[in-house]
Amino acid sequence: MKIPRDLSGRELVQILTKNLDYKIIHQRGSHMVLETGGPSQHRITIPDHKALRIGTLSAIVKAVARHKGVPKEEIAALLKLT
Repeated sequence: MKIPRDLSGRELVQILTKNLDYKIIHQRGSHMVLETGGPSQHRITIPDHKALRIGTLSAIVKAVARHKGVPKEEIAALLKLT
């Protein structure tokens, strides 16, 4: 499944906080730091850009999927719902 190419950093943060139990810890400059406690602690940095580069978005999706223990396609499906 392809991931969207026009997703902004803020949209990605909204999806992660709403659907995957991440919380915004802080923002420094143009980067937002999110953290989750389940199944273990995980922090990830999201650039606050209008459109995320496809490689950046793919790496974030891969890291979240690996941490949550779900296939990358399941996270990509959440991105397409918005």
